[in-house]
Amino acid sequence: MSILTEQESKAILDKVIALSTADETTAVLAGSVAGNVRFALNNISTSGSVSDVDLLVTVSFGRRSGSASINQFDDASLERVVRRAEELARLAPENPEFMPAIEKQTYRPSPAFDESVAAITPEYRARVAADSIGPCKAENLVAAGFLLDGTSFSAIANSKGNFAYGRSTNFNYTCTVRTEDGQGSGWVGSNVARVSEFDAGRVIRTGISKAKGSAGARALEPGKYTVILEPAAAAGLVSFMMSGFDARQADEGRSFLTKRGGGNKIGERAFDERVSIYSDPWHADVPVLPWDEEGLPRERIDFVDKGVVRGLRYSRYWADRNGAQATARPGNLIVPGGTKSTAELVAGTQRGILVSRTWYIRMVDPQTMLLTGLTRDGTFYIEDGEIKYPIKNFRFNESPVIMLNNVEELGRSIRVAGDESGYIMMIPPMKLRDFTFTSLSDAV
Repeated sequence: MSILTEQESKAILDKVIALSTADETTAVLAGSVAGNVRFALNNISTSGSVSDVDLLVTVSFGRRSGSASINQFDDASLERVVRRAEELARLAPENPEFMPAIEKQTYRPSPAFDESVAAITPEYRARVAADSIGPCKAENLVAAGFLLDGTSFSAIANSKGNFAYGRSTNFNYTCTVRTEDGQGSGWVGSNVARVSEFDAGRVIRTGISKAKGSAGARALEPGKYTVILEPAAAAGLVSFMMSGFDARQADEGRSFLTKRGGGNKIGERAFDERVSIYSDPWHADVPVLPWDEEGLPRERIDFVDKGVVRGLRYSRYWADRNGAQATARPGNLIVPGGTKSTAELVAGTQRGILVSRTWYIRMVDPQTMLLTGLTRDGTFYIEDGEIKYPIKNFRFNESPVIMLNNVEELGRSIRVAGDESGYIMMIPPMKLRDFTFTSLSDAV
């Protein structure tokens, strides 16, 4: 029952709307079937499948709102969850930033669902684990990884006649390869839209190479260096930065996009002219559902075009207050690049540092977007276009805003998961000058 059809979903949501006595009602029905396999110490440790469906009902009496959720869908349960939401709404204080339910919308379908991912079996997951573990064991290395795949659906309806339904799939693989003594580590990840785009045997060779190559790391003095951030490393920083592209934060002086003297920096150059960032739910390589959690239709948003800030995200409340167009929360981010691979960027670097992964990133100052974090699982010194030796990991203090003003070259964009942001991203490896490392880290 976890993946309901459009007709089944609409039947449930129609009942909910009909049961409500509130001024306005919005109901969201979402479910998923997620399969996984986890392996560690060169053995499969867990494997399974998790399925669930939840209904969230939000009602409003005037400016008072209440929400309740349930995962049972018989008539008695549906009435119970609606009455509970109404009870909470009557008890709630008035919300000074209340926004009414959205009007009926038109949604353009996106290709977020792929049949090959939906058809993944436990046998396929076992083969992925075996193809990851086998080569590592053969070279006296230790593999630990996780494959998560799944199919999900989302349906939304409200008392103003709006309705949307869509399905999507996801496939995300990560693996850390360690030397037996724990002194060398190589991390690899692969997030794909279609099963045919993934080859565990090929991906694991990269992890093996990094693990073997990172043993015996040398200490390098902290400071400013030319760096090459692999796509996964760059994604952690860029996705964090996107929280600053909120119009309210900028207008209220809480963002790096706040303009001195008031207002925001739309129309101003903030990055190197080679930097563009946009969101597009219909992008062929990173498609997402064409609406956000409020039911707002997603459209292409050009946040940055050739270094110039072109768009900010306006919440419904802030858009209404400022006479602007409300913007749906994006589900993907695309950063166009060039044509070179990471290896080709390395070959063109006289001296620098290759960073495989950024980890444990935290905000230091939102007004400058200064972040701190660590490198992990394969950091190397480059000299005369070659990887010369592994180096110990660093803590960095760096702003993606400054980083994206220090671009030397962008490589070819690939699909990656955007860490804690929830975005799916297309992002290139980045060659950057004057990246700031502040101290050494004992992490491998």
